[in-house]
Amino acid sequence: MCYYSSISVGFKILETRFGARFVQTEAFQPVYSVSAFTFPLMPVITNEHPDQIELLHWGLIPYWTKDNVTALKLKERGLNARCETVCERPMFRQCIRAKRCLVLADGFFEWRHYNNKRYPYYIRLKNHEQFAFAGIWDQWADKESGEVVKTFSIITTEANSLLAEIHNTKKRMPVILPKDIEKTWLNNSLTLEDTTAMLKPYPADKMEAYTVDRSIARLGLNTTVSSILYEKKYPDLPTLVGA
Repeated sequence: MCYYSSISVGFKILETRFGARFVQTEAFQPVYSVSAFTFPLMPVITNEHPDQIELLHWGLIPYWTKDNVTALKLKERGLNARCETVCERPMFRQCIRAKRCLVLADGFFEWRHYNNKRYPYYIRLKNHEQFAFAGIWDQWADKESGEVVKTFSIITTEANSLLAEIHNTKKRMPVILPKDIEKTWLNNSLTLEDTTAMLKPYPADKMEAYTVDRSIARLGLNTTVSSILYEKKYPDLPTLVGA
């Protein structure tokens, strides 16, 4: 799955990389480790405004959600959407057809289990470039406050060979879209068949990973401190076969 990610560059770099204008620059701050369980605001490009980078909350709330209590329950379940069921589940099936988005990142974290212990890895592209997760989004109006909230979910798929070694209990990974099809993902004329065909594991030979400190799992961690991305060696942990 994908519950921890990073986007550690400034908004101008994101504008250049994705060819879109950042519309909420005053509210954006680069983060080196962010937990989905805090429902953070993250930079996203939606098919509604493909020329803009907006900040949306992680944790999808469907437009038909009745109240705040239900919204809280649903957004906890809407952090990720499995590619195998995204077209069927009520909270996702309309979004995959009509509300797709790019979730911008430059890395993410997963845990490897070994000898009854968990070891966190930071995973990124070998070229260290920013990339986009395949996402879906929705818009919900809070009837109590009148606030309109935009939220998203990251789609996951089966793990490639690298992630299968790291995320070795569930063998899942987020869908990373190849750079040349990012804009296609936002195309409103895509058929459902075209859309689901894009939900594939990213090539393992284009990715790299290394172990980091276990403190990234702390929700109170200062996410703006770059040292969280420093490599930490664990002598008892065997090297990845595919590394």
